[in-house]
Amino acid sequence: METQPLAYLLTAISQIGFPIVLTGYLLVRFEKKLETLTESILKLTEVINKNMSGERHGD
Repeated sequence: METQPLAYLLTAISQIGFPIVLTGYLLVRFEKKLETLTESILKLTEVINKNMSGERHGD
């Protein structure tokens, strides 16, 4: 059943506090989204650089 994760969560909250547990949860949850965002920014930078390079050669 799902009682084990709930018991672990309640123990963590009682030992280290709700704000710290919530912060840890959010950091883990958003880690993948941040990696995806970083990859997208790098790809966009490459595309912009290629377009800027093509414009200079086309002049």
